[in-house]
Amino acid sequence: MASPVSRPTPAVRATYRVQVRPDFDLAAAAGLVDYLAALGVSHLYSAPVLTATPGSEHGYDVVDPTRVNPALGGPEALAALVDTLRAAGLGLVADIVPNHLGVRVPAANPAWWDVLRAGPDSTYANWFDIDWSRGRLLLPVLADDPAALDDLVVADGELRYYEHRFPIADGTGGGSPREVHDRQHYELASWRRGDQEINYRRFFAISDLAGVRVEDEAVFAATHVEILRWVAEGLVDGLRVDHPDGLRDPAGYLARLRAAAPETWLVVEKVLEPDETLPDWPVDGTTGYDALAEVCGVFVDPAGALEIGAQDRRLCGTVLTWPELTHRTKRHAATRLLAAELGRLTRLVPELPAEVARDALAELAATFPVYRGYPPVGGRHLALARSEAGRRRPALVGALDTITRRLRQPGDELAARFPQFSGAVMAKGVEDTAFYRWTRFVALNEVGGSPGRFGRDVADFHRAAAARHARFPAGMTTLSTHDTKRSEDVRARLAVLAEIPVEWAAHLGRWLAAAPLPDPALASLLWQTVVGAWPIERDRLHAYAEKAAREAASATTWTDPDPEFEAALHATVDRIYDDERLRAEVTAFADRITPAGWSNSLGQKLVQLTMPGVPDTYQGTELWDNSLVDPDNRRPVDFAARRALLDRLDAGWLPPVDASGAVKLLVTSRALRLRRDRPDLFTGYQPVPVHGSAAHHVLAYDTGGAITVATRLPLGLARRGGWGDTTISLAVNNSPASYDNVSESFTGRAYSDSRIAVADLLDRYPVALLTPAEPQEES
Repeated sequence: MASPVSRPTPAVRATYRVQVRPDFDLAAAAGLVDYLAALGVSHLYSAPVLTATPGSEHGYDVVDPTRVNPALGGPEALAALVDTLRAAGLGLVADIVPNHLGVRVPAANPAWWDVLRAGPDSTYANWFDIDWSRGRLLLPVLADDPAALDDLVVADGELRYYEHRFPIADGTGGGSPREVHDRQHYELASWRRGDQEINYRRFFAISDLAGVRVEDEAVFAATHVEILRWVAEGLVDGLRVDHPDGLRDPAGYLARLRAAAPETWLVVEKVLEPDETLPDWPVDGTTGYDALAEVCGVFVDPAGALEIGAQDRRLCGTVLTWPELTHRTKRHAATRLLAAELGRLTRLVPELPAEVARDALAELAATFPVYRGYPPVGGRHLALARSEAGRRRPALVGALDTITRRLRQPGDELAARFPQFSGAVMAKGVEDTAFYRWTRFVALNEVGGSPGRFGRDVADFHRAAAARHARFPAGMTTLSTHDTKRSEDVRARLAVLAEIPVEWAAHLGRWLAAAPLPDPALASLLWQTVVGAWPIERDRLHAYAEKAAREAASATTWTDPDPEFEAALHATVDRIYDDERLRAEVTAFADRITPAGWSNSLGQKLVQLTMPGVPDTYQGTELWDNSLVDPDNRRPVDFAARRALLDRLDAGWLPPVDASGAVKLLVTSRALRLRRDRPDLFTGYQPVPVHGSAAHHVLAYDTGGAITVATRLPLGLARRGGWGDTTISLAVNNSPASYDNVSESFTGRAYSDSRIAVADLLDRYPVALLTPAEPQEES
């Protein structure tokens, strides 16, 4: 294999996320390098590239951590990609998955295959977190039919169930298929038994993803040999660590990874709750969900909260609060979806009656205010959970005290496992359930956000940004990812509804009457999705509606779909397209809010690209992107169209703010290029003073020379008649001289006054990026 071209390693200043997959492999990614260089990023940030389950479209189900995925082109294609990147002055950031391995196709995973064959005596038995005390390894792959085992066959030295293949232990192959099965180290069982009885740690409630014990030094070494080869050979400049909260000891893992990659940019997919801070880990920061909440929140009008809340109560007929709802959904996740994991914890508390221990553990997880703790650090969250659990369930106080004491003991197995459980409970109970039930204003229902917090003011944003600059100036920032519930542009358009809550309520009421749905909360989610993403293809909306309904699990579920309800749901979707009057109303309303949504999109994009941190651009979002939740956000991207538009911009075209989205590409490319070419302008953070009657419609700050100006709450601004006397003052730190000659990056205009009228600055676009003018050489 050819070694990469030897060139200086570029600093990670901005990334572009590419979802490599078998139909868009590493060679295809290499074909984007010239475009990414022109766009202005420093690094291509790739989805996982290790060998994944055959046919995987995302790569997070790695089956062989020692090889680059042949379906992506293998190690030769990876080296060629890095050569191409280095030749263009760019680098590679790789996504790694230490928490789990894919086991849906056992024959594709050599380690799992050997464990199934040899059981506890397998060389790889210590790789996986298996509770062998429960007997054979339970594999929930059969149909829910008592006679399912009758369909087993023995062929080519393997036990087979339709397309599923399993190894046969040495000396156990004689007799009927059923007899062969009964001698194995694994038990094939109904798929319904997984959540209740599975005896290996999983990723959340997904039995196809088995937890890996990377806390074991030998397992870490074996599963990271290829990743650390990339680091040693200079193939990667950065690593994104997937789901560290699933690990037994995230801090220990990250310390070991940092020691093995001391110069590598390292970010972690840690979802922080509001006001939670990242633990003191040896990393550069998070993958940016916290930044997403800060940026999107400042473009939501908090004044809309009362009317939108009242509308939701009228619609749903309930006064259930966000904390009450999440308590219910987390309890359900703990006791149903993760019942097997809860049972394993319960067996670690023999000093209490099993049912009491189970109840107390579930209650403690349901009241835990963040994803997880990190013993022995962070006892405050445990204390809060204990207090709230005791308030809700006084009869469990004694049991809660017993368990809490155990959870504070270093080295206690319960203390090590409970945090892994509480994180899964939060993810399944809140992100994957409550976000689909609490639908008063779904622009806020995002990973890392809190739907109970309706927007934020400018001062709050400034505080958060200053804190980010002080503690994690190299952490990633983002607005869209493969895991977000909807794209940044859908959220930006939905934010407009907070400015016109009464008007929105009137439209929603008419549409609900015209196309009723038995579940009013889901109906609200559906109609918000429609206006946020309109125009959207019918098949995409059908797919989203069905997924959202099953995730909400109120009227139908993944495991027990309700055909009657789902038929009604799909009929409602069809009505939107087939009823000409209804479709015309939807189109007219979407047209009404879209220009303000574009303003919000440009504002939040510019802010995310220039605020403290390393900005990531998710593939395709440099133009308008009205994607919904995965897999909708992994649709192919038309890069040829983006190249053509970028060429036109570079030829001097100043695009209008219209449906082409070229203006977003203008903002994205100019901001990224400025970060690349003038990193000295992004070394600080302070608010820029704004004066005048519309000052609260401006978000402005200085990052050490580059000044960002963005419009917020555009409909409210229009109602008040525009900017009027509003100005921004460039006399920051009492040094007006340093800003007495600035240029605007999108229009090329120059300004020579330290106080600029916002009406003049933003007369063409709703955003501006000011920089000190380049000094003129004397002739």
